[in-house]
Parts: sequence; C-alpha cells; structure tokens
Amino acid sequence: MIAALLLGAAAVAAPPPHPAPFDRFPSAAASYLVAIDGRIVWERDADRPRPPASLTKIMTALVLLDDGWDPAATVVVSARAAAETGSRAGLRAGERVAAGDLFKAMLVASANDACAALAEHAGGSTTAFVARMNARAKAMGLPATHFVNPCGHDDPKQRSSARDLRVITEAAMARPKIAAVVGLPEVTIATEKGRRIALKTGNQLLGRSLGVIGVKSGYTPGAGKCVVVAAERKEKKVLIVLLDAADRWWTAAALVEAAYE
Repeated sequence: MIAALLLGAAAVAAPPPHPAPFDRFPSAAASYLVAIDGRIVWERDADRPRPPASLTKIMTALVLLDDGWDPAATVVVSARAAAETGSRAGLRAGERVAAGDLFKAMLVASANDACAALAEHAGGSTTAFVARMNARAKAMGLPATHFVNPCGHDDPKQRSSARDLRVITEAAMARPKIAAVVGLPEVTIATEKGRRIALKTGNQLLGRSLGVIGVKSGYTPGAGKCVVVAAERKEKKVLIVLLDAADRWWTAAALVEAAYE
C-alpha cells in the first residue's frame, strides 16, 4: 500500500528484465537510488552532490579500518571532541575509551564526540584524517564526494551523492567489522574508569523491517533526513540511499518491500 502511494496516481508498467534505472518513486527523496544485487534499478538525481550528514561516518569507518585498525587501542577524548554538537555519547574530556567502543558509538548512535575522538587518534588531527578520507574518495573514483569534517556537519564543501554513497557503503559492508556493528540495535560502551554508557541505534528499521541489516541514518538542517539501508532476504541483497527524504523510514520500508516484490 505504501509503495502504491509513492508511485502516485499514474500506473507504472512492470519494467522489462534488466532495464535502465528510472525514477519509479518521484516523491521518495530529493535524491535516491535502489540497487538489487548490485544493480541500480530505480534512481532520482543520483549524481547530484548533496550534504551527506552523518552518512559521512560510513567513509570514516572505512578509512579507520584501512589505516590499521586496533579496537583495543586506548583513545583519550580531547576537549574538542567532547564539545562536539549534534548526536553525542556524552563523552568527557580526558576520558580514556577503547577505540572499538568509540567505533560502536559512532556507527550505532552516530555519536559525533566518538567520531571526532577516533579521527583525532587515527590522524593526529581531524584535518589530517579528513585528508585521508578525500584521498580514499579519489582512489574510489567518487566524483561528487568531498569531505571537510569526519562526522557529517553541514559545510558548503561537504558533499556526496546517492551514487557515491552506494559505492562507499558497498565497500564498507564488505568489511565484517563494519557490517557487524551497523546491525546492532544497541550497545553499551565503557570508559577505562568504568563509566558505562548505553546507546541505541538511530536506524528505526532494524528489527522492524524484515531482512534489514543496517546501515546508517543522518540528519542536519542542510542535508535533511537521510538514510542508507541494506537488506538481505534469501540471499537477495537490496541497498537503498535516500538523501533529503520527507519521511525516510516509511519510504525506506516501502522501497525495501517494492524491491522484493
């Protein structure tokens, strides 16, 4: 029923086998795409550069693992990281936390303080770490992608596209350590002194939409409501990217069902 509403009043004929992608759901989002088993079947403005909000953290996670990941490493939270705005884990300056716990906080709860602490630890500074992110984007051949910060804050130069984010997400989900974390509904992290912080996922489809295994949501005033959703049913894989969606959760759920019909 929801899928029918997204289609609008006009009837849409069933596409022939392996058609070129087309905009089947014009009201889904300002930019979107749906890929089934690695093939894009529906899309709208998928190449337009847009603010990616916290979908940025998918690339952050990928670069962290590329740089020689040690989840047991101790990260000292800086005053700058502790002062991060937006979604936060509530970390305090000077606290010592295992990198693996910060990684979970960043991907599950989209914690900007954890994200900044990891970037500073891995790169020496967020500026140096972002340079690595941009080098990775260039190596991956992502023409619409450029980062200014590792966490997804609005900036005129912080950009990606639905198509580029699909490529980034597929690379990230091929890494078991990322795929395992983005499927967690909740996590509890701990500081070295024993302070425990319980965090819940920002992905409202986990545990509610059949087959959904991740990946990441994001929101900023400039980006609007964004989400990347990965689903698997009977070995059939679906990946959805929504950028600036009026109702990302209902829309994403409808697109998952449409992809499996």
